Parts: sequence; structure tokens; C-alpha cells
Amino acid sequence: MAGGRRAVAVSHLAPVLLTGTVALYMALVAFGNITDFDTNRAFVQHVLAMDTTFKDPDLMWRAITSRPLQDAAYIAIIAWETAAAAVLVVATALWVLRRERARRLAALGLVMVLLLFGAGFLAIGGEWFAMWQSKTWNGLEAATRNIVLAGIALLVVQLSPAAATRGKAGTG
Repeated sequence: MAGGRRAVAVSHLAPVLLTGTVALYMALVAFGNITDFDTNRAFVQHVLAMDTTFKDPDLMWRAITSRPLQDAAYIAIIAWETAAAAVLVVATALWVLRRERARRLAALGLVMVLLLFGAGFLAIGGEWFAMWQSKTWNGLEAATRNIVLAGIALLVVQLSPAAATRGKAGTG
């Protein structure tokens, strides 16, 4: 029986720790972008302006050089990061409390992270704005790391047994 309890404890600990790790990471990313606004603002500006790409005339019409639009995009990224961090912090707390809602909330937060780095950075930044062409302003490797972390966490969260939580789906 002790082995069974240990298995339940480990199956509960994995989603708690992975959700908490991504929550911490996203909170630090958002905090950094808020407190050191100009560092990553430059990144977003250069990616959107496409000023360090091959400058292929067939692609350059996509460039966004308007500073207000660039800033709006950056603020939207920070807002999304902050929201994802908040959702994941709450999900981590619910995992600790063994509430069934933890799984749904963790999945929501992790999908938010996957959308930000997958759709936002890989697809839109990497392909639409040709970020892959830039030697200086290329965030594809970092985006891929974030996708891998959030993707593994999402798999663990979704595959963790129901016994890892307490209460019914509608409670907690």
C-alpha cells in the first residue's frame, strides 16, 4: 500500500512542479519586460520592422515601422505573458490543494504559453516577419525552448491520474 501512495504522490508532484516552473518562468518574463521595458521593446521593433532581414522586396511590405503599432504589439505580448503567469500561478495553487480545476486551469495557462511562443514567435515573428533571417534579432531558439517546456508540462498535466486531485470536477 505504501508503494501505491508513493505513486500517487509522485503523479501529483509532477504536474504541481511543472505547472509551477512554467508559472515562475512566465512571471519572471513578464516582470522583466515590465521593469526593463526598453530591452525587449527593441527586439519587437526590429522584428516587426524587418530591418535586419534579407530585405527581399517581396516580403518587406509586411514590415511594421510605426512606433505606436510596434509598442502596441509589445504591450499585448506583455499582457498575454502576465495573464498566462497569473493563470498558471492559480493553477499551481489549485494543484497543491488537490482541486480538479487545477488540471483545466493549468491546461489553459500552458496553452496560452504555447500560443504565445508557437503562433506569436515561431509563426508570426519567425515566418511572417522573417525573423529567421536575422542574425541579431532572432528569437526562434528561445521560443522553441519555451514550447518544449510548456508542451511537456501540458502532457504531464493531461496525463496525470485523476487520483492526483481531490474532489469532483465541479468543486474546488
